Amino acid sequence: MWKKGLAVMLAAGLAAMSLSGCGDAVANGGKEKVRLMVWSPSEDQSKDSGEWLQTNCEAFAEEHPQWDITFVYGVADEASAAGQVAQDPEASADVFMFANDTLTTLTDADGLTKFGGKYREEIESENSQQVLDSLTMDGELYGVPFTTNTWFMYYDKSVFSEEDVKSLDTMLEKGVVSFPFANSWYLPAFYIGNGCTLFGDGTDESKGVDFGGQKAVDVTNYLIDLEANPNFKIDQDGSGLAGLRDGSINAIFSGSWDANAVQEALGENMGVAALPAYTLNGEEHQMMAYAGSKAIGVNPNSDNMVAAVELAVYLGSAKAQELHYDLRSVIPCNETLLENGDLATDPLVQAQTRTFNETSVLQPFVSQMNNCWTPVENMGKGIRNGSVTHENAKEQTEAMNDAMNSDGI
Repeated sequence: MWKKGLAVMLAAGLAAMSLSGCGDAVANGGKEKVRLMVWSPSEDQSKDSGEWLQTNCEAFAEEHPQWDITFVYGVADEASAAGQVAQDPEASADVFMFANDTLTTLTDADGLTKFGGKYREEIESENSQQVLDSLTMDGELYGVPFTTNTWFMYYDKSVFSEEDVKSLDTMLEKGVVSFPFANSWYLPAFYIGNGCTLFGDGTDESKGVDFGGQKAVDVTNYLIDLEANPNFKIDQDGSGLAGLRDGSINAIFSGSWDANAVQEALGENMGVAALPAYTLNGEEHQMMAYAGSKAIGVNPNSDNMVAAVELAVYLGSAKAQELHYDLRSVIPCNETLLENGDLATDPLVQAQTRTFNETSVLQPFVSQMNNCWTPVENMGKGIRNGSVTHENAKEQTEAMNDAMNSDGI
């Protein structure tokens, strides 16, 4: 504790020195020295992908001549950054990217700065309420969103029409569809489509998970039949993309990260669409994906808080998002970009945006959500290997629901 207290006193002393010295630096025409450690996925820093991060950081430095900035780059993707920050926030990056479903991990570790004042106003003015909700907890906004995070459908336009892809049943009559059946980020789409819920509106842990009852059993039985359909293939270990390339598969479900690979496989026949509906007990039900966002976060332990916050806002700006899309097909969430210019009519952008707005639910980021992944994965695997059958569908479905509501997973 004494070390931490000493560190706090030293930090306070250094801050006072830097503030008093800042006036002298400006008076002498000098610059305040600033060091910022920035983490991003490796793809954002590679030469093959245009060095998105370095390009934006250098542009930021040019736009802020009052600072002599030294950037230190580190690699951490949006999914793993939270774990690294949570282990040792004080030794972590000043600015980093994170997935919104890791929000509680970061806030529990005091690893995220709240955005307020003019910064919050700017972020709110540029994003939809759904996107803002994905980064808001207890009324506080914890990041600068730069993309929505969900999945949708790619299809071969030489096989399916725009009308065909509205119905999974129609697609299965005309071509071969592949789906990540044993992936618990995807499989809940069918259960949620038939009225199953997680934590009420996704934020109330006390309400638990409702993936039980007849509505869920009906879905399990539907999935057993779906898996047995000769025009349905389980997508695993890249088999869906491989099938698009050789023509044995005509539609897959994935996200923007596979856009370039699908383009290479299908060329001018590449189609992109939001999720289709499926028919259960004679009625159409809309598949519903999990959706969230990815954002730029700021470490509250940063020694250069103003510069760190300004950089985060810059990396989440319309200009930076547009470059992100040009270089890596990272789909923007900035409302102005989505409503105007070329991106407004881009099929890939439209598919992800429509999925986020119309055929998805906000993925819960309550801590109990961690109990939900393995039981759903096991359900998909059980149907795939034949251990889940029509005869035991009710029993297996209730077991899945019990496990999702248990703290033992």
